[in-house]
This record gives sequence, C-alpha cells and structure tokens, in this order.
Amino acid sequence: MERGNLEDLEIYNMSMDIGEKVWDMVIQWDYFAKNAFGYQLVKSSDSIAANLSEGYGRFHFKENRQFCYISRGSLYETKTWLTKARKRKLIIDEDFALIINQLDILLRKLNAYIKYIDSKIKA
Repeated sequence: MERGNLEDLEIYNMSMDIGEKVWDMVIQWDYFAKNAFGYQLVKSSDSIAANLSEGYGRFHFKENRQFCYISRGSLYETKTWLTKARKRKLIIDEDFALIINQLDILLRKLNAYIKYIDSKIKA
C-alpha cells in the first residue's frame, strides 16, 4: 500500500495546531494551576497527535484504527480539561470557544478517518 507522509494528513496537522494553542495558553498559568491540572491538559492535547502518528506508523489497519480510538479519547479528555479551565477562570470564554470548535471539527474529521480505515479493513 502506497501512502503519503503523516504530515499530509489533515487531522494530524489540526491536532498539532491544537496542541500548540493549548501549550501557549497553559505556559502562562501560575505554578499551582499548571501543576494542578495544566499538565494533564497539555498531555491530553498532545496525545491526540501522538496517537495519530503512532497508528499511522503501524503496518495493519486494525492497529491504526485502535490508535485513532485512543486519539479520540484524548480529544474528549482535552475537552474536559478545557471546560475545567474555563470554569476556574483560567481561560476566557472566547479562547475556550475557539479551541472547543477546533476540537469539534477535528472530531468529525477523525470519525470520518476511522470510517475510511474500517472500509480498508473490510475490503
């Protein structure tokens, strides 16, 4: 099977951008907020791209799909941590809405990618 580079995958690039936005936001927090849950927010947002790349590097579609499922779980975890950050007034509503919107778009695209992988498994 011939396929392009990981960097050609739109969902990978979107997830990398989200991870950078989250980092830029969390790095400005005070020590307590970073330590209490900023670390978890950065870790979960970075995990979206990390699992996509690990799955992409696997030989079998079923393995790739499994890592996509893990990536999707990290996406939902990121939404939870962002919600906590907003409720604790660490991020403003506009920044929250922007990142949540990007995560929602990514979720739809990631689900479509999983369906594509499923079609390859069944073929």
